[in-house]
Amino acid sequence: MLLAPFALVAGPGVALAAGEEQEAPATRQEAAAPGEAPSSAPGETAPTAPGETAAPAPEMAIELARVNGRHESALSGTRVRVEGTVSQYAPGQEVVVRTYRRGKKVAARSVTIKPGEDGGGRFVLGQEVKGSGHFVIRASHRGTDLLPTVVAPGKGFDVLPTRLRRGARGPGVRVVQKHLRELGYVTGRRGVHDARTARAVLAFRKMTRMSRSTTANRPMLDRLAAGHGRFSVRHKNHGRHVEADLSRQVIALIGADGDVERIYHTSSGKASTPTITGNFRVYRKQPGTNSLNMVHSVYFIRGYAVHGYKSVPTRPASAGCFRVPIPDAKSISDWMRMGTRVDVYRR
Repeated sequence: MLLAPFALVAGPGVALAAGEEQEAPATRQEAAAPGEAPSSAPGETAPTAPGETAAPAPEMAIELARVNGRHESALSGTRVRVEGTVSQYAPGQEVVVRTYRRGKKVAARSVTIKPGEDGGGRFVLGQEVKGSGHFVIRASHRGTDLLPTVVAPGKGFDVLPTRLRRGARGPGVRVVQKHLRELGYVTGRRGVHDARTARAVLAFRKMTRMSRSTTANRPMLDRLAAGHGRFSVRHKNHGRHVEADLSRQVIALIGADGDVERIYHTSSGKASTPTITGNFRVYRKQPGTNSLNMVHSVYFIRGYAVHGYKSVPTRPASAGCFRVPIPDAKSISDWMRMGTRVDVYRR
């Protein structure tokens, strides 16, 4: 997929030079005249006389504003601000801000350093990010007589697409799958928007109280980019266990450390046959398909079980059990051991 260049903005009337060539190497120091001591080339530190203390080297840092989430990310089309600081200010100096995708420069622009606080400098540059995948922004100043060379550590962030269609492939799908997995949702084949990834989208939409569908549209992806959709574990002291949230119609597999390992879409008991609530333990496992077409059933009290079923609607529809999609049933059954706690509740 071709990546659209960013529109970098340093101020009124400044246009982006997307794909700008790298800067030329710095000029070498010219030879000193006979009998003279060699002078420092622009950007180099002059020799320090005996007894003098060398001035501290300048430092530069950048921060990305309007980038959300635990793992910094933005939605394609979002305007991101690059805010930078330099520990030493000198008039007329510039910084080059470059943007890379997979190690390839896709945009570059110069911005003038302005006076900041405590003798330092600052610069601000806005850009509208387009495309999808992982990006890194770097900033540097090539040394001059007034300010030595200084480079800021790069800042990485993900750009998510505004929509994913079923069957789509490529970096946009991969970055969406990455963010879903980091929250615990179970995605499918890497880089393919397949049925399992669609079920992960459905579970995410349930957790964020959106309409219950498998549609990965702008509102859904905007919430994902902002880091929403986390499952809040209610019983962290129960160790490795299962939590079933009847309100959101999802089940979560919780690790021994109390962190979420997986989140699945489920359908619990309908109004006439509601699912029991409380704290239980697995007492029986039935592999395969039984006479009621329940697949890989794991019982936690009487006839109540977590099991695969051919029909798993977005609403409560079972006779009291937790239905899960058949392709997920064996993985869930294998994770649940004899004696595993099962906590069922409404929020």
